[in-house]
Amino acid sequence: MRIKPEQLAQHLARGIQPLYTVYGDEPLLALEAADLVRASARCAGYSEREVHTVEARFNWNELLAAGDNLSLFGNRRLADIRIPSGKPGLEGGKALQAYCARLPADTVTLITLPKLDRQATNAKWFTALQASGIVIGVNPVAIDQLPRWIGARLAAHNLQADSQTLRFLTERVEGNLLAAQQEIRKLALLFPPGRITFDNVREAVLDVARYDVFKLADALLTGDVPRLMRMLDGLRNEGETPVLILWTLTRELRILTRIKAGQASGQPAAQLMREAGVWESRQTLVEKALARVSLSALTQALRDAAGIDRTIKGLQTGDVWDALSQLALKIALPGSTAHPSSVR
Repeated sequence: MRIKPEQLAQHLARGIQPLYTVYGDEPLLALEAADLVRASARCAGYSEREVHTVEARFNWNELLAAGDNLSLFGNRRLADIRIPSGKPGLEGGKALQAYCARLPADTVTLITLPKLDRQATNAKWFTALQASGIVIGVNPVAIDQLPRWIGARLAAHNLQADSQTLRFLTERVEGNLLAAQQEIRKLALLFPPGRITFDNVREAVLDVARYDVFKLADALLTGDVPRLMRMLDGLRNEGETPVLILWTLTRELRILTRIKAGQASGQPAAQLMREAGVWESRQTLVEKALARVSLSALTQALRDAAGIDRTIKGLQTGDVWDALSQLALKIALPGSTAHPSSVR
């Protein structure tokens, strides 16, 4: 059975179950979900705790044997099984299936995993975990949902902020929920319950955003110019290589060009999206960009990308980061001749 992270507390209030699996690539939310299960187990009388970290040459037979052995003192226990790689392997997969088929008595089992691909979530061992217990998938908070998430976290500390302040906080902590939570706790220590002002937050909050080069493509497609320029600055300050950024931008340009050319010849957009390998979850973003940019602009942008590649290789002179910003602007803001700094 699958539940959302925000449903876990209510679920546990109705009684703890023998098996929980937490997986995902958002460290804060995964940690909070696992901690909630551990705390509920303690409150329910599961006083012993056994931690098993699955690494190379892990002995799965020991885990199965530990499940069969009753506690020395007859106490209830929590089996905390951590699989950092997310890949139990053939032997581990079979062991997990056997474990699920005969869950140990007087034991709550908590299994934590990182982000899993579709192949892993379709594997027999994961299917067994889902059929035998509760599965909580943890995903990063999307940029458009982050202000509401921050607002809810502030409210938990009896603090309120207006939309401008929430947007400011979002810009500073984007992509780093652990830092976001730290900043929220800091605000709760600095200010009494009630409304906090924009000036209060601006002075107190550090710029702790952690930018992901692959999220740069989303900002490009949506035409969110301030976010796009902010991310480029952040990536540059973090020491990201221009090669990866150029590859990311060029990949999106090629996809857009291919689809735009196909549309010009009368082919249906849905078919072109599938052929270009555009995921269903990203099709709306691509459609926004296609409606905004002409085929000629895309073709020129690809030529510009080739020029940036030559600059990176030292075959021609120029400021690579300025050129990357100009390239991104041509797609996010067609017809713009503004310097990147003027649109931030």
